[in-house]
Amino acid sequence: MSELVPDDYAATLEDLKRHVHTARLRVQRAANTELLRLWWQVGRTILDRQERARWGDKVLSRLAADLRAEFPSMKGFSVTNLKYMRRFAEAWAEPDPIGQRPVDQLPWGQVIDLMTKLDDQELRDWYAGKSAFHGWSRPVLAHQITTRLHEREAAAPSNFAGALERADSGQAQELTKDPYALQFLAVDGDATERELEQRMVDRILDTMRELGPGFAFVGRQVHLEVGNTDFYIDLLFFHVEQLRYVVIELKTTTFDPRDTGQLGFYVTVVDDMLRIPDKHQPTVGILLVAGKDDTVVRYALASTTQPVAVSRYELTEDAQKALPDEAAITRAFADELARDVDA
Repeated sequence: MSELVPDDYAATLEDLKRHVHTARLRVQRAANTELLRLWWQVGRTILDRQERARWGDKVLSRLAADLRAEFPSMKGFSVTNLKYMRRFAEAWAEPDPIGQRPVDQLPWGQVIDLMTKLDDQELRDWYAGKSAFHGWSRPVLAHQITTRLHEREAAAPSNFAGALERADSGQAQELTKDPYALQFLAVDGDATERELEQRMVDRILDTMRELGPGFAFVGRQVHLEVGNTDFYIDLLFFHVEQLRYVVIELKTTTFDPRDTGQLGFYVTVVDDMLRIPDKHQPTVGILLVAGKDDTVVRYALASTTQPVAVSRYELTEDAQKALPDEAAITRAFADELARDVDA
């Protein structure tokens, strides 16, 4: 006769699983920090020796060979990787507090990207902080650097400061970008609004990655019945961190002041019909247009009482060529790791 399983067994098992996963994550993070500490120390040593004596590439080649011979099971002692370690020690010159800076929380591949794709140290720290906080993968970090997120984040003109409470307006502004990089949709400027919507839904993971962390997709062409009239919202999202609905309307034309009136209407209806006042922050709207005159946008926003922002989106062929798709990025990074780290 088999032993009966206690009623609380399943809950206990799930609790233990969470403990194991949490512990494993802590161990992985600690191991990564120690590895970066080691790579920094190797780089610092190489820098010190090069300042005192003439350590050229031949010396580095011998050093790489000797280290591989001493530690045959340890990867990373290629000449290329030793040079990255040297750059690491140059870029983040202070050894303390190793493990407490954002860059020390990133995988080595992302540290390499920060050094090779960015020359400005403040930008390196900015992207390192973003990646550590949001848990970006290496391809996502590369995408954000390529599309210059630091220039686009929270940059869309809006009337949030006047339409929302002060404490809330800053948070809402953080949801915006200008422009939005939608090259991954692989459509040209002749695409219709419905085609853009459909491509954004088809590539919903890429769409939410570009919108930013915290966005959850609610639906496309969301039906609203107001009186005896039917209305349809292009795209509706809910931000799970700020607890607010975000209405997104697409226009394939240059900004028209009448567009803010339509978007404001949708924001009002969603706020009234879907929002839970005691639990949700006020609904906001983001209008995505093919082009805009910021002076016209400013006047239009000043005459609108509902919280809306206006941003441009990019679908240019040149930008598409400059930004390879994620699969291509992943393949390139895999090849680089195999070449530079496994050597």
